[in-house]
Amino acid sequence: MASAVCVLLGEKVKGVLHFEQQGDILNITGEVTGLTPGDHGFHIHEFGDYTNGCMSAGPHFNPTAAEHGGPFDEIRHVGDCGNLVADESGVAKVNIKDCLMTLSGPFGIIGRTAVVHADSDDLGKGGHEQSKLTGNAGARVACGIVGIGK
Repeated sequence: MASAVCVLLGEKVKGVLHFEQQGDILNITGEVTGLTPGDHGFHIHEFGDYTNGCMSAGPHFNPTAAEHGGPFDEIRHVGDCGNLVADESGVAKVNIKDCLMTLSGPFGIIGRTAVVHADSDDLGKGGHEQSKLTGNAGARVACGIVGIGK
């Protein structure tokens, strides 16, 4: 399995993400629209469950029981992808390279939920009580289950 896809749906926020495994690197590309300009936390959450909207996705995917961090931190959740940056039109072009998460195996994200948040992820460094858990990234504005791509 070398690729996956995720259709993000929210009340106003929508997008499509493509995941491609290239050796040890997982490339995530795509576009998200309908955001407010600025940074928005982006994470892979534990469950591929949409029975109660984005809230059913559970916590960040964290098989190592680490603290929340940024995508380049040594200590982080596997699902910590940092921030998407929306331009003045509310469009975020996604181009992420991650060396921790994979499509399959113990750090595999197939069947889990990608979530875009309303606020900026402080990458665990904000000093807020939620910083080391969620990055204090706020409400879940769009989500979608990561599925096998072609």
